[in-house]
Amino acid sequence: MPFPEFDPVLISIGPFPIRWYALAYVAGIVLGWWYASRLIKAERLWTPARPPLTSAQLDDLVLWIVLGIILGGRLGYALFYDPAMYGQLFTGQSWAERLELFQLWTGGMSFHGGFLGVCLAIVLFARGQKVDMLRLGDMVAPVVPIGLFFGRIANFINGELWGRETTVPWAVRFCNDSIQRMYGFCPAGDAPRHPSQLYEAGLEGLLLLGLLSLGIWKIGLLKKPGYITGLFLLFYGLSRAALENVRQPDVGMPEFPLGLTMGMMLSIPMILVGGWLVWRAWSRPPVQG
Repeated sequence: MPFPEFDPVLISIGPFPIRWYALAYVAGIVLGWWYASRLIKAERLWTPARPPLTSAQLDDLVLWIVLGIILGGRLGYALFYDPAMYGQLFTGQSWAERLELFQLWTGGMSFHGGFLGVCLAIVLFARGQKVDMLRLGDMVAPVVPIGLFFGRIANFINGELWGRETTVPWAVRFCNDSIQRMYGFCPAGDAPRHPSQLYEAGLEGLLLLGLLSLGIWKIGLLKKPGYITGLFLLFYGLSRAALENVRQPDVGMPEFPLGLTMGMMLSIPMILVGGWLVWRAWSRPPVQG
């Protein structure tokens, strides 16, 4: 299949381009905020306890989470996939090279880095507001697949994070005029590849959102602190580790033992912690008020 003639820039307002990738972040945050507010207002989901936050506290938490996503995502990308960015802070030949770490518009964000940034934001916010950390995580975890879905669709539009070469009928050649204008060539080459971004949008986005929603609205798992957080970690970790087999490893990554990739290794702790949280929540009675 030929790659559609997408333009990563939706519209330019003067010298300022409005990119699909930026809109994906905005859509994920706004819809996630809306969904979390619904969870707070549906008090029956938390009974006999009360929701972990008030609507006013949620508004404050959103700012913490946005900072966690942006700072964690960028710093994590540099740490896991391009450590040279840190070295350029001191050895860069120009200010543009020295400040590349902070140039978010050039691309390069890590989900696992953003995840760690959000975890830190939740810990600090929970301590400051004196709320239960696990129950706060149970409120945040269900909204994450919304952002994952939009983010992976934006990756596809940008023609980045493509899959490995394949002969399946739905394979895509990630090359079009926009990509050639941007890079001067097509980084993915002309070989047909797995549209792994769409696999991730469906599995880590839509399917995971449906699974967590079923656990919340039909089974009542918010009554057991840590259950929804654990399900999110477990399912995402397993999904990401599986999809790494069809996703092209990032440029410059070394060959790890046993055929592992960086994404797999970063997902293993999520699987272990998620499994432990599910077991812990399942074996305990619902929280009381």
